[in-house]
Amino acid sequence: MYINDVNLSHVVVAEPGESYQLSAAVNRWVEVLVDCPGASMKLEKGEKLYPYRLPAKLEVKPGDILSVPFGSQQVGGVAIRILAKPPADLAPEKIREVEDVIQRDFIGDSYFTLLERVSKYYYTQLIQVIRIALPPGLLGRSQHRIRLKRENIPNGAIEFLGSAAARQILKILQSQVDGDYSFKFLKRQIQGFDYGKKQLLERNWAESYVELLRYSQPQTKPVVTLVADGSYIDLNKRQREILKVLRDCGGELWLNEFLQICKTTTPTLKGLEEKGCIVIEEREVLRREQGPALDKDQPKSLNAAQASALATIQTLDGFAQVLLHGVTGSGKTEVYLQAIAPLLNQGKSALVLVPEIGLTPQLTDRFRARFGNKVNVYHSALSDGERYDTWRQMLTGEPQVVIGTRSAVFAPLPNLGLIILDEEHDSSFKQDSPIPTYHARTVAQWRAELENCPLLLGSATPSLESWVSVRSQEEGARSYYLSLPERINSRPLPPVEIVDMRQELQQGNRSIFSRSLQEALQQLQERKQQGILFIHRRGHSTFVSCRSCGYVLECPYCDVSLAYHHTEEKAPELLRCHYCNYGRSHPKFCPDCSSPYLKFFGSGTQRVTQELARQFPELRLIRFDSDTTRNKGSHRTLLTQFANGEADLLVGTQMLTKGLDLPQVTLVGVVAADGLLNLSDYRASERAFQTLTQVAGRAGRGDDRGRVIVQTYTTEHQVIAAVRSHDYHSFSQAELEQRQALNYPPYGRLILLRLSSLDPIQVQNTAQIIATTLSTEEEFEILGPAPASILRVANRYRWQILIKFAPDALPQLPDWEEVRDICPQSVSLTIDVDPLNIM
Repeated sequence: MYINDVNLSHVVVAEPGESYQLSAAVNRWVEVLVDCPGASMKLEKGEKLYPYRLPAKLEVKPGDILSVPFGSQQVGGVAIRILAKPPADLAPEKIREVEDVIQRDFIGDSYFTLLERVSKYYYTQLIQVIRIALPPGLLGRSQHRIRLKRENIPNGAIEFLGSAAARQILKILQSQVDGDYSFKFLKRQIQGFDYGKKQLLERNWAESYVELLRYSQPQTKPVVTLVADGSYIDLNKRQREILKVLRDCGGELWLNEFLQICKTTTPTLKGLEEKGCIVIEEREVLRREQGPALDKDQPKSLNAAQASALATIQTLDGFAQVLLHGVTGSGKTEVYLQAIAPLLNQGKSALVLVPEIGLTPQLTDRFRARFGNKVNVYHSALSDGERYDTWRQMLTGEPQVVIGTRSAVFAPLPNLGLIILDEEHDSSFKQDSPIPTYHARTVAQWRAELENCPLLLGSATPSLESWVSVRSQEEGARSYYLSLPERINSRPLPPVEIVDMRQELQQGNRSIFSRSLQEALQQLQERKQQGILFIHRRGHSTFVSCRSCGYVLECPYCDVSLAYHHTEEKAPELLRCHYCNYGRSHPKFCPDCSSPYLKFFGSGTQRVTQELARQFPELRLIRFDSDTTRNKGSHRTLLTQFANGEADLLVGTQMLTKGLDLPQVTLVGVVAADGLLNLSDYRASERAFQTLTQVAGRAGRGDDRGRVIVQTYTTEHQVIAAVRSHDYHSFSQAELEQRQALNYPPYGRLILLRLSSLDPIQVQNTAQIIATTLSTEEEFEILGPAPASILRVANRYRWQILIKFAPDALPQLPDWEEVRDICPQSVSLTIDVDPLNIM
């Protein structure tokens, strides 16, 4: 990873109060990868590293995160190499000093290799990869500020200033209690700011300073500790009572808590501290996600398939890729838990990745019940402080289990024994934006190779990439396929009933619920059972149209219709765009023909819940979608309410398909499966099969048998047939034949170029120029340029170019920096390697 080029002479230890002496001057320079736009490119292509001098008392090692001056700013950077001498073409006096070390020992050799590989594979600057691997705030920028020195300003000071700009600055500074503003703000307000600032600084009426990086800081609280019982000290009755309370509470309490218990004051405690009875000191409080108190859980008995899978996993020594293909409810999580337990005893850690934040409450509760406080959670819904403290806990090297979403694949665990991807098929593991557009499964495989530990991929509906990768490995390859074909306790998979909504309509049923689903919903409360209703999208209605002229209300910034959202009874009717979040009130008349006859079409979660309330007023409902789970902790709250029997029906979107284990659910209804099937994406069938199979698998996981009702207008579709019989093998075989014929993944590779701009002509012309430039190559196929399926989003016009090539040998791909140079500043280009979403 690093090159250390240091030749230190013999060191002489200094006497107290003296400095260290070297028999010869020590050359102390470091090359830094700076977090500043335009300051860096790829290392292997000569990435620009900036030399800095190390202050005499500051120890820096490669991999440390530093704060360094860069231009007029103070920025973050990563120490890459220690040098014995500065670059020959740069005068030593022009090299600036490192300001401070933000984090020591963060990037080790194998970790740096991982970051470089992500940078190279996804065509992203290395510093951008490092940025997503860190918690928020560790890399950032400083700013120059000016602060008033009130004590130096005489009365009538403004009259002494000849510059109008200086008078304006002084007036603004005096208007604020702190008298402190940034240069950036004042420059926007005042013409001639630099000259006016100079006058104030020369008179010493103000001072300028650099506000350093606002990286996270540990949180501390005062704690009171008993150090002497006071039996040999002259204390009054009240003081002895206070010491007794502290002694009865274990000899240690937080200061605020102690003051409340004793009904005393801080000065009283200070008196006890002066007499040597107690110590009051600041102590760090770790900010971590707090779960409910849980009873200790013991390992469960395994069935034959689980035991066989666990035995294979535990025999693995070093890197191996394992696909654990288990039907829904087959006990994959118990296999994970028992595979991790011996690793913790060996001082190793485990990393468990899940696709959605909504999955973590249930999963973390199970893990915490088994492993207690050795479990840490890491995802974007945590506060910055919680992420920072959890991140630092990983660096300690203590054996632990980290559960997180895709960004947790970069968790800095120094002694990894196992990496698990639960629901490995899920598209949430792929990042579309911002760059790098990495897939957590790909990065996890590289990391497992570098850490020399197994990678365990678990799913009831494996991605076709993982299926082909594991099943087609040659003899002797470190790849294993493990099957869990039955549910635990031999529970049957729920029968899937397919309802043809065309026939329902012909027979006079105009409800969004088929007669079969209506009957099943009616029986839920009678039998004291619970159910799930899956709807493809949130909101009330897909679009709003005029029945007189056919006009559809559209977003003014995107080429999509506005969806109707019902907030609450008697509240204004709201139309919202699901792409840019634009909202407006529902008009009383058609904007095109002024007709009052506007109708809602389509069904979202809100519309379904309203219809349920009308047809089944006795059913208690909980909506579970992105509208109702925006607040922190809302996933856990809603699922806890449902698990406690406070509702009969859980109505939601894709979140319901992602690994929820609700044993009391006996009914699953899919309101409209067709919204998943008919999409202009080669992965549409795979996604539809995975989604429908996963949501069907929520039923019948307890003692009562389950039932699944899928409503569709295309009963003959191959996906529907495969879902009916829970037949992954026949579906995958048919789908793979089509992919192979068209050279699509996993038999081909794709790179998607996404271009966007506020100027529709410029982005179209740029896409055409890039496609023409690329078409000179014969080693890959160019599809496009073409407008995106939704051309305009948030007023930006979008075009795409798809590059298709064989996976066995990487062709001579373009120089992406040259491609980027083709784009004018007004056109944004994103290079999406192995895209999952091409719409």
